[in-house]
Amino acid sequence: MADALVSIVLERLASVLEQQLRQQVTLVLGVESEVDNLKNTLQSIRAVLGDAEKRQFTEELVKVWLERLKDISYQMDDVVDGWNTALLKLQIGAENPCIPKPKISSCLPSSCVCFKQVSLRHDIALQIKDIKKQLDAIANERNQFNFVSSSTIQQPHRRITSSVIDVSQFYGRDADIKIIIGKLLGGSCQESSSLYIISIVGMGGIGKTTLAQLAYNHEKVKSYFHERMWVCVSDPFDPMRISRAILEALQKESSGFHDLEAVQQKICTLIANKKFLLVLDDVWTENYELWEQVENSLKGGAPGSRILVTTRKENVSTMMGTTYKHPLGELSKEQCWSLFSNIAFYGRSREKVKLENIGRKIADKCGGLPLAAKVLGSLMRLKDNKEDWESILNNEIWQLDVIEKHLSPPLLLSYYDLSSAVKRCFSYCAVFPKDQIISKDRLIKLWMANSYLNSRESIEMEKTGVDYFEDLVSRSLFQDFRRDDEGNIISCKMHDIVHDLAQYLTKNEFFILEIDDEKEVRMASSFQKARHATLISARRVGFPSTIHNLKYLHTLLAARVVDFSSTAQPPPNLFKHLVCLRALDLSGNVFFGELPKNLGKLIHLRFLDLSNNFILGGLPETICDLYNLQTLIVSEFLTKLPQGMRKLINLRHLEWGGGRGSMLPKGIGRLTSLRTLTGFRIIGVCKIGELKNLNSLRGGLVISGIANVKDAEEAGEAELKNKKHLHQLELEDFGRLAPAASKGVAEALQPHQNLKSLKISHYDAATEFPSWIAASSLAQLKKLEIVYCAQVTCLPPLGELPLLESLIIEHIKRLKYVGGEFLGSSTTAFPKLKHLRFNDMEKWEKWEIKEGRSVMPCLHFLSILKCPKLESLPERLLQITALQKLHIMDCPTLRGGNDWSKLSHISEVQLNWC
Repeated sequence: MADALVSIVLERLASVLEQQLRQQVTLVLGVESEVDNLKNTLQSIRAVLGDAEKRQFTEELVKVWLERLKDISYQMDDVVDGWNTALLKLQIGAENPCIPKPKISSCLPSSCVCFKQVSLRHDIALQIKDIKKQLDAIANERNQFNFVSSSTIQQPHRRITSSVIDVSQFYGRDADIKIIIGKLLGGSCQESSSLYIISIVGMGGIGKTTLAQLAYNHEKVKSYFHERMWVCVSDPFDPMRISRAILEALQKESSGFHDLEAVQQKICTLIANKKFLLVLDDVWTENYELWEQVENSLKGGAPGSRILVTTRKENVSTMMGTTYKHPLGELSKEQCWSLFSNIAFYGRSREKVKLENIGRKIADKCGGLPLAAKVLGSLMRLKDNKEDWESILNNEIWQLDVIEKHLSPPLLLSYYDLSSAVKRCFSYCAVFPKDQIISKDRLIKLWMANSYLNSRESIEMEKTGVDYFEDLVSRSLFQDFRRDDEGNIISCKMHDIVHDLAQYLTKNEFFILEIDDEKEVRMASSFQKARHATLISARRVGFPSTIHNLKYLHTLLAARVVDFSSTAQPPPNLFKHLVCLRALDLSGNVFFGELPKNLGKLIHLRFLDLSNNFILGGLPETICDLYNLQTLIVSEFLTKLPQGMRKLINLRHLEWGGGRGSMLPKGIGRLTSLRTLTGFRIIGVCKIGELKNLNSLRGGLVISGIANVKDAEEAGEAELKNKKHLHQLELEDFGRLAPAASKGVAEALQPHQNLKSLKISHYDAATEFPSWIAASSLAQLKKLEIVYCAQVTCLPPLGELPLLESLIIEHIKRLKYVGGEFLGSSTTAFPKLKHLRFNDMEKWEKWEIKEGRSVMPCLHFLSILKCPKLESLPERLLQITALQKLHIMDCPTLRGGNDWSKLSHISEVQLNWC
């Protein structure tokens, strides 16, 4: 984590100096050289941090030295960020003459910038000199430790494995071993030129190697393959070493070859026309060129040959061209107990009876991790009395020396293998309580707020965050994923022991504070240097009055800590003291009827969540002084935003599900950094033209109040066609517009062709839909909803949309007939449609599909609701083989229109005529 913090400071120093040059602002005399010296010292310290971070687990003085370095790094970050904010305020002041400029120190020439930081009351120059003095002392102290620079540091110890296993020590993987053996013995379906690769993927300590050993030594496997080879690959991936190990396993003797070509030629000879099993245990490399050097020599085996790989990283599995990937999860509680108890009570059946209740609780600490169960079982095997067992039970798992010695190395390997940037993102997850569902989107925004995602060339921060998140996913450091309809991960959890590791690495920086009356007093002394904190309260007892003592906090997550019945107000001067905050979550705290004006003093703030505060009437105008703010999430009950929002030029995400009376302020269109704008209501001073320059918008956007757009020319000012990153769009409330104006406005609101989801509602005046609802304009569209279109009498040719998967048509009161115009002219109408629903079509009578063309071949779910006059369904629809669900409700006329006895191929049929 120290390396990560130092990296941040170096990046920010470079950034702020570059900004000064652009704005031609002069520093106090001499500070330029101080900054250069500061950077040089940081870079020299950074060179030895790899060694220091590894030695901190065994050398207490090194750990203390690193704690001091992290503390000064945080201080530097605060100073540099304050400096950067002063320059930003000058920039905004130049663009907005009405905004006051930062004060200039009266004792310095007017050309000098002097920005007084609230927390320390010193100007930037003096702060930098003071920090430089402290850093020099830390740099001098490092000499006593004889650190090794990163260029010569030794690789961390990696376990060497073999194929030998004691089967009696194996528990809980019966289903997994059955699957793996089935894949190994699955016949000779692969051509000899192909490699059938099976990858077992999972976190460190989960039992990948054990599973591979069991498969390798299974009697059926032994008899099936002519040759079996076991190679512990580990890191680095050395093609020569691995090839020699394969050859020696084939020859059953040492190899005298020293040339890769000779080794691999011999391998080709020995495996020719033979079924072989090769286990490559503990593979880390993602470099295909290295793997290719080994792979090419293995293609001459007989059909049915297999390669079994164990790895922590999904990317390794993909790179190697895996045929079957087997994700390995944790053991169940009962399986973990069996493994633990058989080791802990080996030869001591009497003790098991009296210690089982405590033992089960200790086994639960293992979180289903076999290695942890073995380590703790071995520890308890040496302890006889109840007091010793209770002592272990009441300890945090990472406080046990045996865990540090035996469990931490395999888990720390995953951490050490991360880049410096991803290490800091992983460590930040210590701020979340155990078992908490972590939103991917929210996590990335919190990383952004703490400056962990500085842009890489033209790659934006959010994309960098996604890359880092996926890196952690691929290394099995996240689990329990929830995905959206397209398979993208939207949330996850951390394994308890992985979470413990993150907390262990960030001790004294990250805290989970459970608020109650007892801890209220201790908070002031125990956590003074805390930088990131989460407040939790099982009883929602109220906001702690001593929270202002944590004055160095960068993150404060305090969602839902206040009792709904409480009339308490926020602690006085809360924001006066917490001036270093980057991220603040006060969601669900209903006492915030009014936020204090000194919220604007939090100049570093980048993330602010005020959602689910249903009595919050408004935001203070001072919130517009938070020039660094990137994410603002406000309550859906809020009716308006401050008028000065145009000053928040760094705002990237504005999440506000405002109701029908909600109003955006004038000038919102100047926030060209916006990526998220959940709702845009056209009312009052907020005209649709404000959308013109918001071309970075992505995700979803709801445009409502379209009835307040006077004509097509004004609608065209939104330039929706230029918003290529916008994938979901809702157009609401065309209201009282005249029919011609309504059609013209709708035509002018044509979105970009990248759109994937569209909803049109309350399109009340026009009889026809805009012409751009067609395949040529919406070739990427997957979901379409058309609801409350009072005057429409004919549907557009939606069957031509090539990727449409879901279609919902509701409340179209005047529609009487659906036929060829609905299908369009494509050879196959609705080629990808899976879900189709018609609802509340009170005048709809006929639905016809003519012979001679393919229609809806992928339709899975058909729903017809509240269509009282519909006479029959096209028989061709009911004959679609893909159709699995048919729901018909409140369609009395439809009852006699079809032969409902011929639906046996449809697995779920619900017919409720009235």
